[in-house]
Amino acid sequence: MDKIRYNPGHLWHHETSRPVADKVKYLADVAGEHDCAIRIGVNCGSIDPAHQDRFEGDPVGAMVQSAAEHCEMLDRLGFTRYVVSLKDSDPANVIEGNRRFADERPDVPLHLGVTEAGMPPEGIIKTRIAFEQLVSRGIGDTVRVSLTLPNPKKPEEVTAGHQILTDIANGRFRSVPEFPKDKLNIISCPSCSRVENEKFIELAEDVREMTRYAERHAITIAVMGCRVNGPGETDDADLGLWCGPAFVNLKKGPESLGAYPYDRILARLKTEVDRLIAHRAPAN
Repeated sequence: MDKIRYNPGHLWHHETSRPVADKVKYLADVAGEHDCAIRIGVNCGSIDPAHQDRFEGDPVGAMVQSAAEHCEMLDRLGFTRYVVSLKDSDPANVIEGNRRFADERPDVPLHLGVTEAGMPPEGIIKTRIAFEQLVSRGIGDTVRVSLTLPNPKKPEEVTAGHQILTDIANGRFRSVPEFPKDKLNIISCPSCSRVENEKFIELAEDVREMTRYAERHAITIAVMGCRVNGPGETDDADLGLWCGPAFVNLKKGPESLGAYPYDRILARLKTEVDRLIAHRAPAN
């Protein structure tokens, strides 16, 4: 192993009675003992409550400040082998967050990515938008393309990443369209090793197919594959699903609507989508 990653938001919630600086020191000591680098991986959807309160209405600012403070903790410890990532499912937030951080700490290497980008081709489009805007400005040292794919198809992430970087190097820019905010937006995580049921990937695909009738409605649906990121990173979606081994937890914003078997969740989700559409329809 060459590098370990920790999420400052998750670290805040772990052993809450213990100072965050102590927990960072423990990780730095373990990494140093095993000759590992560290990635401070901040996700907009899992910012700790303290930063959320300080930067209410500015999630990008909260993300940048969280990363900066954790850099300072490692600096004080004399641990210099670290990089930072600032990710979100919205490429605009990824662009803004990495620009702000690069201005504040140009000495710190940045790992770029759009988390929970979703399935191809939408996930590749979101990632391309962020990479083209950042890499072309000299921001970013390493990249990852995160797509919701079954394990045998995961190499497609690497292929997509190489293609985007090759295009940028050759001056071929395909994006710069703003990702539409007034249409259906499905975000889903990159099917990593934390997924407890492989049906999650099939479910994400089924959600996309089932909701095609709602494409003209500004509704965000998050489909998350694990209990680590799922509960927190569905809070900002209109409707969120986070998957366990046997049940799918359905949420409306931060409110829990219950847990349902995989074979019943689509019908239950459709009910909630229809309610949202009806609620937002203009009165006659």
